[in-house]
Amino acid sequence: MTGQWSLLLGFVLYLGLMLVIGIITVRYMRSLDDFVLGGRRLGPWVAAISERASGESAWFLLGLPGATYALGFQEFWSVIGIASGILASWTLVAVGLRNATGRLGALTIPDFLAGRFPGDGRTIRALSTLIILVFYTTYVGAQFVGAGKILNATFGMHEAWGMALGAVVVLAYTMLGGFLAVAWTDLFQGLLMAVVAVILPILAFVKLGGPGGFDTLLAAQGPDFLTLNAGKTGSAFFFGVMVGGLSWGLGYFGQPHLLTRYMAIRKVRDLRVGTLIAMGWVLAAYWGAAFIGVLGVGILGPGLEDPEQVMPLLARALVPPWIAGMLISGAVAAMMSTADSQLLVATSSLTEDIYVKLIRRGRPAESPGRLVFLGRLAVILITVVAFVLAYLDRDLIFDMVSYAWSGLGSSFGPVILLTLWWKRMTRGALLGGLVTGLVSTILWKHVPGLDAILDIKAASFILSMTVALSLGWLGVGDRVLPRPR
Repeated sequence: MTGQWSLLLGFVLYLGLMLVIGIITVRYMRSLDDFVLGGRRLGPWVAAISERASGESAWFLLGLPGATYALGFQEFWSVIGIASGILASWTLVAVGLRNATGRLGALTIPDFLAGRFPGDGRTIRALSTLIILVFYTTYVGAQFVGAGKILNATFGMHEAWGMALGAVVVLAYTMLGGFLAVAWTDLFQGLLMAVVAVILPILAFVKLGGPGGFDTLLAAQGPDFLTLNAGKTGSAFFFGVMVGGLSWGLGYFGQPHLLTRYMAIRKVRDLRVGTLIAMGWVLAAYWGAAFIGVLGVGILGPGLEDPEQVMPLLARALVPPWIAGMLISGAVAAMMSTADSQLLVATSSLTEDIYVKLIRRGRPAESPGRLVFLGRLAVILITVVAFVLAYLDRDLIFDMVSYAWSGLGSSFGPVILLTLWWKRMTRGALLGGLVTGLVSTILWKHVPGLDAILDIKAASFILSMTVALSLGWLGVGDRVLPRPR
C-alpha cells in the first residue's frame, strides 16, 4: 500500500467511527433535553474529557504549534494562562452552575441567566442568543478552516474541499445524535488529541538527537526565540507578551460550549473527580502541543509558508504513513470536538431560547419529536452560515479563535461569575456586562491601535467586569435570586 493510501485509510477509519457513534446515539434523542444536554447523565470521565476536547479546537494542534513555531517560547505564557483558567473555571463555576441549572431546569446559558432574575427574561434571552450566534459563526468557521489546512497539508486537497468535508462530517453526527453523540465522540477525540500531543514531540526530540540536538536547534534560532519575554522589556513585555498570553485563561469562565459539560454531569459530586481528570489531561497534553512548534523548526526548518501546518507536516516527516494518518486525525479531532459542541450550543439557543421561550411563549407546547427535528434544522442552518463566512474570510486560525474566544469570554464570563457569587448582582448589571463584552470585542477587533494598548482578551473582559460591577453596586435593575444551595 502506498504512503498516501495508508494515510487515507487511517483518516477514513477515524471519520467512519465518528459517524457510527452518531448513528448509535440516535435512539436516545427522545426530547429536547436529550438533544441539548443528554438528559444530564454524563459521568465524570465523559464530562471532563469532553470539556477539554471541546475547549481546544483546531487551535490546540494547529494554531498553538504554529504560534510557537513562529514566535518561540513567549507563547508558553498562553499555556500558563490556559492551565490556570481551566482550573479556575472548574473550581469557581462548575458546582454553582450545575446546582443552579438543575434547580431551574435550564437547558442553556441564556436560559440560566434569564431564570436567575425575577420577571420577564426576554431581553436577556435575545441578547445572549445574539452574542452566541455572532461569535460562534466565527468560531465554528475557524474549525472548518482548520480542516482545510489539515487535508491540504496531508493529501494536497484544495482547502475549500477540505473545509467542506470537515463541515459535512461534523454536521452529520451532531444532527443525528445531539449532545450524547458530541460528548462520546469528544471522549474519543480528547484522548486521541492527548496522545498526539505527547507522542509527536517525543519523536521529534529523539529525531533531533536528544538534548544535544535540541540545544543546537535553540541556539540557531537566536536569543529572542529562547526567552519568555521575546527580547522585550517594560510595558512592551508586560502588556504585549505576558498579559496577552495569560489572558487566554479569562475566557474559560464564559464559553457556553464548555459550561454545558458542567450542566450535563450526572451528579454534583462527580465534578470533583471531573476536575482532577481535566487537569490531568492539561498537564499531559499542553506542554506537548506547544513543543510541536518549537521542535518543528528543527525537523522542517524555519520559514514554512503557513506555520499552522507544522503539526501534520511533522507527523508525515517522523512516522510511517499509516501512523501519520492516525496522528493527523488527532488534529481533525481537535477541530471536530469543538465545532460539534459549538454547533449544538448555538442550535440549543435558537431552539430553546428563541423558538420555545420567545416565539411560542404562551402557546401550546410543541411535541418533543418536533423540537428535536427543529434542533436538527438549526444545526444545518448554522453550519452553512459558518462555512460561508469561513470560506469568504480564511484568516489565521489563531486570530479567528482569539476574536471569538474574547467575545464569548468577556460577554458571559464576568456576568456568570457575578451571578453565581455576588449578592448585589442585578438585571441591569447583567445586561450591561453582556453589551459591553459584545461591543468592546468588536471595537478591539476592528479599530486600529486598540490591540496595541491592551490585548483584546484582557481588555474586553476587564471592561465587561467593570461595567457589571458598577451597575450592580448602583443597584440598577432587579437583584439576582438567592444562590441555590
